[in-house]
Amino acid sequence: MERQAEQPQAAAGAETVYVVKPGDTLSGIAKAVYGKAGRWREIYEANKDIIKSPNLIRPGWKLRIPR
Repeated sequence: MERQAEQPQAAAGAETVYVVKPGDTLSGIAKAVYGKAGRWREIYEANKDIIKSPNLIRPGWKLRIPR
């Protein structure tokens, strides 16, 4: 499954937005965007207002991906 991050229309250096797809996990997203699955916690910390449990993310959620 191909993962794509969407670039919001904002100033350079802004966060990237990733739309969660069915079957995604935070570690899978981290692997796709950072190249390291172990960086999942950075995504979790940036989205604590949305993600209540790092083991449960929903398709359609728009997650901020810190640079």
